[in-house]
Amino acid sequence: MLNRIADRFSKMVEKYLPDAFVIAVLLTLFVFIVAFFMKPAEPISTFKSFGDGFWMYLTFTMQMVLLLMTGMTLAAVPFIQRFLTAVASLAKTANQAYILTFLVSSAAYYINWGLAVVVGAIIAREVGKRNKKAHFPLLVAAAYAPTVTYTAGLSSSIGLSVATKGHFLEEAIGIIPTSETIFHPGTIIILIALVITMPIFIIFMAPKKDIIPFTPKVNEKAKSDIEDAAQSKYPAIRLEKSPILGVLTGLIGFIYIISEFINGRDLDLNIINITFLSLGLIFHQSLFQYAQAFKEAATSISPIILQFPFYAGIIAVLGSSGLAESIINWMASIANKDTFDVFTYWAAGIVNLLAPSGGGQWALQGPLQVAAGAKLGVDHAVTAMAVGWGDGWTNLIQPFWALPILSVVGLHIRHIMGYCILLSIWVGILTTVLLFFVY
Repeated sequence: MLNRIADRFSKMVEKYLPDAFVIAVLLTLFVFIVAFFMKPAEPISTFKSFGDGFWMYLTFTMQMVLLLMTGMTLAAVPFIQRFLTAVASLAKTANQAYILTFLVSSAAYYINWGLAVVVGAIIAREVGKRNKKAHFPLLVAAAYAPTVTYTAGLSSSIGLSVATKGHFLEEAIGIIPTSETIFHPGTIIILIALVITMPIFIIFMAPKKDIIPFTPKVNEKAKSDIEDAAQSKYPAIRLEKSPILGVLTGLIGFIYIISEFINGRDLDLNIINITFLSLGLIFHQSLFQYAQAFKEAATSISPIILQFPFYAGIIAVLGSSGLAESIINWMASIANKDTFDVFTYWAAGIVNLLAPSGGGQWALQGPLQVAAGAKLGVDHAVTAMAVGWGDGWTNLIQPFWALPILSVVGLHIRHIMGYCILLSIWVGILTTVLLFFVY
């Protein structure tokens, strides 16, 4: 029954879901309308909030872009790509294809969500090439679905943010080590439960007819320029192709990382970025190849660069209009100490639809949620993780972070969103139940 529901729902979504940029603009207009109703006497202030907020998160935007770019560039290392191709050959049936794609992508999301974007795209593409009985849009949905688990991973925006010295809430909550957030036993339990049950749900959604197999991109550009450059005997080209400079630069990064850890520094966004940058420089055969991989990754990142300022503006309007505060305060008012994390999770899921950024959402929601939780005696680490889980949950139905992977595989958001919406229902139910018991 579920596969029939998924098939009909997916076809309906394909007809009516617009492009992700159109969604961003529509959400912008929506928050403006709401803001005008909430503050009818101050219409100009709403425009000012949006304009000021448009540039508010430039530092964070650059951190996120580098996180994604360095992760994607690392995944483009030849031996990593060969490994992923070999792994893809393990799937012999359609069901095995869905499970394998989900599990490989989950492992990548745990390490780094930037890395996971390209790993998920590559594994979905390679599995699709070898298994024509697998429905390719569902394979891509399976590759993207682990986005709900990234908040428990090593690149968790909120988990790393609150562990970083000088974060904006340090005076209120102090520095929260990752042992109390992403490595907390409750976080690990939720992560394991999702990783076990989500691929089963995906299999139940798999269509029995009208299978859409993987179709290679037409006129896919061959990377002949790298081979041509390798044949050149000019000293400048030999310098570009030399692996020594990349290795030396990567080692500088690792020396810095080791010294920071020795001095007691915890994982944070900057450390993750330097780590993946250094690994990429070491593993790529030359600075030329690294620059080429970085350039190719940039094509997939362009929608995020275009849309993030709009969402930053939305976040600013949500804050200035009081809409986000109204949502959070209403849920906090009906919660107690035992249910606060669940209501925080739901509130975060709603806010994330309008502000799809873990760090940006924490900047908006964190101060309000932390203050409300403190009144009830809720641990700040629990509040942070509840917001993080809510952010990850509705990432499934907020198309923003699916853009890079879709760009790599050549699909539109409407091709996978029907499956993602149904998955989000299961994730919401399961995580809500577990939150009552694990923190």
